[in-house]
Amino acid sequence: MLIHGGGDVGWYWHLVEAELRARGHDVVAPDLPGDDESKTLADYADAVVEAVGGKQNLVVVGHSFGAFTAALVADRLPVDVLVLLAGMIPSPGESPDEWWANTGYRSAVAEQAGRDGGLTGNADPYVSFYHDVPRELAEAAMGKERAHPSRAAMAAPWLLEAWPHVPTRFLLCTEDRFFPPDFFRRLVPDRLGIVPDEIVGSHCVALSRPKEVADLLEGYMATAPSTRID
Repeated sequence: MLIHGGGDVGWYWHLVEAELRARGHDVVAPDLPGDDESKTLADYADAVVEAVGGKQNLVVVGHSFGAFTAALVADRLPVDVLVLLAGMIPSPGESPDEWWANTGYRSAVAEQAGRDGGLTGNADPYVSFYHDVPRELAEAAMGKERAHPSRAAMAAPWLLEAWPHVPTRFLLCTEDRFFPPDFFRRLVPDRLGIVPDEIVGSHCVALSRPKEVADLLEGYMATAPSTRID
């Protein structure tokens, strides 16, 4: 189950999906509700649960903002492993709007931008998001952008009282110019109590290095316990 990030659609995962299907895995990558300012995080989780149907042996992957939804799904379904790819790790009761200040995101971006000459946090998405994605593919991705998440989803507190009791892995992108690598190297141990794994690539690594992403996800599948942690 592949969950896209903010402003995106399930198409973001299409290259990773093809890689995984070629290896014999069933894959679902739905479009979460967009262009509706009344939809909440619970609505996004409902959409994912509906798309899963009765499938078993689930690996749930949330990219970027999709982490807010992925954790809700992992709390509701029997998930073998939860993977956050450059994911925004929420704390109980924290709204997405509050997340940026609570995590020190803006100071982390400013610090990294000072080191790389302003590449991190750059206003040009081809510099900050798609710098290692083939231009034609990046343009196709830009053409699919839409209003997601909603204002309601951004403002409401995250619904869980604790992180779900599911084995969790975090994958940071070493060339991410939206979420600086050092930001996640600090935040992941603080919020999840684990050390993140790393992959070379931009924030949109599923488009630039789909095989490598699929390799790591398949590895997580192979090592995941078959039951939830109690």
